[in-house]
Amino acid sequence: MKNYSVKQYQKSDYTNWNAFIGQAKNATFLFHRDFMEYHKDRFGDFSLMIFENEKLVAVLPANKVGEIVYSHQGLTYGGLVSNEQSKLTTIINAFRSVLLFLEDNKIEKLHLKTIPSIYHTKPAEEIQYALFLAEAKLVRRDSLSVIDLSQKYDFSKIRKRGIKKGMTKGLVIKEETNFESFWDEVLIPNLEARHNAKPVHSIAEMNLLKSRFPNNIRQFNVYHNHKIVAGTTVFESEAVAHCQYISKYENVENLGSLDFLYHFLITVVFVSKRFFDFGISNESQGKKLNEGLSYWKESFGASTIVHDFYEVETANYVRLNSFLIKSKKHTD
Repeated sequence: MKNYSVKQYQKSDYTNWNAFIGQAKNATFLFHRDFMEYHKDRFGDFSLMIFENEKLVAVLPANKVGEIVYSHQGLTYGGLVSNEQSKLTTIINAFRSVLLFLEDNKIEKLHLKTIPSIYHTKPAEEIQYALFLAEAKLVRRDSLSVIDLSQKYDFSKIRKRGIKKGMTKGLVIKEETNFESFWDEVLIPNLEARHNAKPVHSIAEMNLLKSRFPNNIRQFNVYHNHKIVAGTTVFESEAVAHCQYISKYENVENLGSLDFLYHFLITVVFVSKRFFDFGISNESQGKKLNEGLSYWKESFGASTIVHDFYEVETANYVRLNSFLIKSKKHTD
């Protein structure tokens, strides 16, 4: 019988954690400790490391609020991160160990968000099956607009008109190494005017993350007559280019700036990626859809995958005590 154990992440685990993330089958740079800890003052880290016979087989990026543990709330996605060798039974047992560990530590509930399948380097949905066995409750579902760049896709007529307009207007696209002009002149004013909101990341935080992950965080701006009119911030992982921020300067004249920009990103800059992820168009915990925003993304050829969020009672570890059916081993 294999023995599973769980421990809370400590600073001394920095190297082992990052080495594991580097070879996991469902991890991106967001799970590197240098990314997770840029906002450590805002989250009480409660990340876990799971061992099978003293070998690290999974990690759970997480934080704690009161008596509830969450898949890290400072990250877009999360869940149980596993290595390429992990079998289904390993992940189920690892998840059972997590629930038992949390219950022993007086934690009654775990809120776990999954990692969308496009970010897996190989199939890695074992945790969804473990959640089903543990009778987890689906509490949120977001819809991501994604282009599979390995398949045929097409831009709509209205997007093609926007691209042509951008060419006619002489728009210029530049990749920048700083975020000041996009944040100050486009993103912040738009969010304040339209949603009375601010970007999740400050300029200082973006510059810090860019210095730590220069090849993964990229900023593209669009200029008209030397003035910035639009831009996007892209988080780039092995298989996916994800649009973290998208915004254009709201003025009377429609320059086709975003159509022009995204045509360039999709067909030139990230053409060798497997997926181009526009992100979600949801609000209210996934229960409302911004129809116009969703349509705009779909008119580039994007279609939908879902991102699920679960709540599970830690006492439900008992549901995972006997999930196996005894059978003869297959040797052929």
